[in-house]
Amino acid sequence: MNNMKKLGLTALAGSLVASSAFAGDLSVTGSSKVVYAAQDDKEVTGNPFSMSTGITFAGSGDLEGGGTMSYSYTMSNAAFSSSSIKLDMGDTGELAFGNASSVAGLRKYADNVPTSGEQVYDDVDANDYGLADNYSNANMIGYNGTFGGFGISLGWAKDTGGSDSSWVLTYDGLADGLDIGFGMGEDGVTSDDHTIWAKYTTGAITAAYQRSEIDYTASGTATQKSDHVGISFAVNDNLSLSIGRQQVDMGSALVDEESTGVAASYTMGSLTLAGHANKTDDVAGAAGTNDSVKEVSVAFAF
Repeated sequence: MNNMKKLGLTALAGSLVASSAFAGDLSVTGSSKVVYAAQDDKEVTGNPFSMSTGITFAGSGDLEGGGTMSYSYTMSNAAFSSSSIKLDMGDTGELAFGNASSVAGLRKYADNVPTSGEQVYDDVDANDYGLADNYSNANMIGYNGTFGGFGISLGWAKDTGGSDSSWVLTYDGLADGLDIGFGMGEDGVTSDDHTIWAKYTTGAITAAYQRSEIDYTASGTATQKSDHVGISFAVNDNLSLSIGRQQVDMGSALVDEESTGVAASYTMGSLTLAGHANKTDDVAGAAGTNDSVKEVSVAFAF
């Protein structure tokens, strides 16, 4: 073998070693779900059965000198759903960039109440009132870090009519199993929001209380104040049950919106059976405007 061939093979071998040292991993996961949803008597729903499929591509790779880059891309029914890219800097924290993904700030912590299925306000009306989640998650820049028992999460996104910015501070050092948090933010020029919560886990039981306030800046738009409480119970490794209630003060000119619900899920390997029954009274603060839904689903993860 002449020297030129030896040199070429040596360079090729070196490049293969270098590339393998920093090779990344890519995985594909997903699920298919069949749902039966029964609306209340006032709604015309047609066929109560539906099907959905989600696929997530997730990749990660180590950086020279430390740190890990990770990426995820999720499709729902073959259409784009969300994506994110993150730089894990170890003890220094994590930088994140997300598109339709709640990577940081108030969007990430808008609801911390446990449930075994859907939250009590889900599927009963078009809007989830009283939640500090109005922030844009399109091309959001975020930071998440943990220092001792404290955690900090910062989110920023350029939005129509101004920038959305928020911060959240968490702490888990008061007692074993207890997590508390507080966050504030500005939804552009639309509203000033804040939320506070406490979540406690002991054995198979997790309970939480969260209070949020949405202070709209527009004249004549009432401030929304919500109180949300829930408890979940892991009966065993497969079965989980939950119950919850949310009450939203819609302002002096309206009555309070009240949502209640129960949920259950049972997992057998890659198969999950789930169901929930939710009811909302005085939807959007309109007295006597009620809504309800009962839903059962079968999901297969792959």
